[in-house]
Amino acid sequence: MSATRPENRFRVSRALVGAVLAGYAAWVVLPMVWMAYSSLKPDREIFREPFALPSAGNLQFENYGRAWREARFGDYFLNSVLVTTASVAAIVLLGAMAGYALSRFRHPAGRAVFWLFLAGLTVPAQLAMVPLFFEMRGLGLLNSRVGLILVYTANGLPFAVFILAGFFKSLPRSLYEAAVVDGCNEFSAFWRVLLPLARPGLVTVAIFQFIGIWKEYFFAFLLMNGGDGSARTLPLGLANLAITSQYHTDYGMLFAGLVLVTVPILIVYVALQKHLIKGITAGALKG
Repeated sequence: MSATRPENRFRVSRALVGAVLAGYAAWVVLPMVWMAYSSLKPDREIFREPFALPSAGNLQFENYGRAWREARFGDYFLNSVLVTTASVAAIVLLGAMAGYALSRFRHPAGRAVFWLFLAGLTVPAQLAMVPLFFEMRGLGLLNSRVGLILVYTANGLPFAVFILAGFFKSLPRSLYEAAVVDGCNEFSAFWRVLLPLARPGLVTVAIFQFIGIWKEYFFAFLLMNGGDGSARTLPLGLANLAITSQYHTDYGMLFAGLVLVTVPILIVYVALQKHLIKGITAGALKG
């Protein structure tokens, strides 16, 4: 009897953990499913039967077309692609270079610089709102994709340096020494040998930054809320969807816009989740 009690406790605890995880998954997934099928319903059905599936003969695919055309969603989508791609590329490249330098070179100020980067993770973005706005206005970068890219890059570098410095520390130094013996200079050893080996860490940073920048609203609203709106990104475009009509919100079109925003995030995460897990466990935890 005593031999079976630990096993029974393990089964109970395992079942309890499974039930908690299943409940959490349902809590996260069900609203997304509801949003997806509500995007195919007219407003009248959304209000009359909000949780009912759409009628098979009355699927409103036109909600997506109207979101794309009437609310300038196509322009906002292109702006988000450009801003997110450029920002993530800059963060990954600069973060890799800084992380490599801080992990490989011994300098009295190196530790202080590393902690200075980490301090950027502790400062709320709201504290920088007023000085950032006036600085960007002084540089003439308000309502500009370039200005938004610079802000996103600066905001994402502390996290990138934290992850990649720990990852480069986990790589054997013998790889660097072998590259130098084979005739590589410092940059070649970094670019051709160590950077490819840090791919899981690079993908980890890229995924987190892609998700954060793709759905970021605070900086976009602060810096892109004026002008003709031609440079606005998707989060601001969603706000525009909510107020397309003066006295009426088209919820079918709004749900269609939410789906179009969510799908790229899901695709990127599902495609790269193996690298994400490997990068976190192999690099970040050793930093």
